Amino acid sequence: MNEHFTQVNITNSLKTTFISIIKNYNQNIAQGASLWTDIVTHYNSAQRHYHNLIHLNTLLHELTLLKPIIVDWNTIFFSLFYHDIIYDVQSKTNEEDSADYAAEVMSSLKIQDAMIEKCRLQILATKQHQSNGDHDTDLFTDADLSILGSEPETYKLYASQIRKEYAIYPDELYNPGRKNVLNHFLQMKRIYKTDHFFDKYEEKAKVNLLNEMDLL
Repeated sequence: MNEHFTQVNITNSLKTTFISIIKNYNQNIAQGASLWTDIVTHYNSAQRHYHNLIHLNTLLHELTLLKPIIVDWNTIFFSLFYHDIIYDVQSKTNEEDSADYAAEVMSSLKIQDAMIEKCRLQILATKQHQSNGDHDTDLFTDADLSILGSEPETYKLYASQIRKEYAIYPDELYNPGRKNVLNHFLQMKRIYKTDHFFDKYEEKAKVNLLNEMDLL
């Protein structure tokens, strides 16, 4: 009951935020509602255990705290809501497909090409989480990785949710692949590009990643 109540609250809060931004570009209430329904349909699909609306809510919380230092909030807003709109564990082009999807939505709202391209680059940056030299993008991709620096129990839940998303693969296939992902982050000079997220999460993230590695 409490879990359901929390889910409803998160969904309603995200919807309010989404509709309020969409109104800046289109006053058509029906179109805004349709775009929101489309987001819910994608992020609430049965195979999603981590890459869902709760994940979006976490990113929104992390980034809202930094709104005063974000240069282009509306672009980050679109990147946030659409960066995982396409998520298929068997695909290697989720980021590219999500970026294309976002571009189509933004084009339908008559948003300027420069903003659309910036959103595309922010979404594509979540593929490797390397810095592309843009401050807003670094904040966005760091927020996307904030779960890595969470408390141990929260991280453990995250790891189990990722495993559920890859349930079609047996351990002998999943574990080596997951280790490659963990090593990708552990071999970075620093996981978080921005000082804000580095100071907040870097140390915990490395401990969490190493602990998960030991369990695989």
